[in-house]
Amino acid sequence: MYRKTERGLEVLLVHPGGPYWRKKDEGAWSIPKGEVNEGEDLLEAAKREFEEETGYGPPQTNYRELGTVKLKSGKTIHGWATEGNIDADNLKSIEFEVEWPPRSGKKRKFPEADRAGWFSPEEARRKIHPGQAGFLNRISP
Repeated sequence: MYRKTERGLEVLLVHPGGPYWRKKDEGAWSIPKGEVNEGEDLLEAAKREFEEETGYGPPQTNYRELGTVKLKSGKTIHGWATEGNIDADNLKSIEFEVEWPPRSGKKRKFPEADRAGWFSPEEARRKIHPGQAGFLNRISP
């Protein structure tokens, strides 16, 4: 998601939740994303993941395909751009469960995204996971 402000273009990024990401900032943020269910349309999966990670319904505006990026892990991410505006301070992400601390036998729940923010393209390049930076070059409206 992007928006146009008096300061210029801003893009929305989310910070992954959970204990592994708590103290990481630069290079840790992401576009809202997730797994595609079997048989699910890629754009519909992106809209569903946006809602799951932000708590906001996906915008009903036009979506522009940004292509794909491939991470070092081998995972391929498909991206879309749409203009919109949400209150990043009121994120309501779904949760996942993980054993924490490791090997403790205790399960804890954490939000998939623990915060969101609007960033200028320059700020976003510092914040976003390096494997997703290619999307920023393609997002200009």
